[in-house]
Amino acid sequence: MLVLALDTSTPAVTAGVVELTRDALVLQAVRVAHDARKHGELLLPGVLAACGEAGTALPDIDAVVVGVGPGPFTGLRVGMVTAAALGDALGIPVHGVASLDAIAAEVTLAAPFVVATDARRREVYWAAYEPGDVASDTPRRTDGPHVQVPAEVAVPAAVAAAGAAASALGLPVVPPASPGPVGLVSCAASALRAGREPDPLVPLYLRRPDAAEPGPRKPVLA
Repeated sequence: MLVLALDTSTPAVTAGVVELTRDALVLQAVRVAHDARKHGELLLPGVLAACGEAGTALPDIDAVVVGVGPGPFTGLRVGMVTAAALGDALGIPVHGVASLDAIAAEVTLAAPFVVATDARRREVYWAAYEPGDVASDTPRRTDGPHVQVPAEVAVPAAVAAAGAAASALGLPVVPPASPGPVGLVSCAASALRAGREPDPLVPLYLRRPDAAEPGPRKPVLA
């Protein structure tokens, strides 16, 4: 099964092709561009370049996995709308996974850790994890996701932090800094292998958008 993996929850605009077999995930190609203001311009060219490097075409893709955040409002929508449009056009399932979980899936630690990404406004998106057990190779989320200032993040058991904002937590920093295709697909692997119907795509914003509908106009005349 060939899976297209997308994420725009961080300034890293990620597109990759992963081959999912019965017992493994094989990265075929990845394209990552870093620009917090150009998610819309960079994502689809990255998708086409990744498919080209993998020697495949979009009609050959069997499923799409996309990070659903948490992330900034505008950038996050680019990835999710692109994933939904591709799924609809190609007639294939689209699975949404938490972007922090995708980062955690590629952390190689045998101890509790934290994942943190930049939420702007001097805040971070974060979640806490325990390493995978015998039943599951993927880490288990034990807290979060939350959006807070770094000084308020308290996970006494954590020995390290991953993600682009990890250094703000005062813990040793481990990779990766952003969601990668293998991490994204691993979070949906069990559902993909079982052929389960994906849940509806729901973005994790964790805060209300800055834009608001204008209120009623004030009367000019008394």
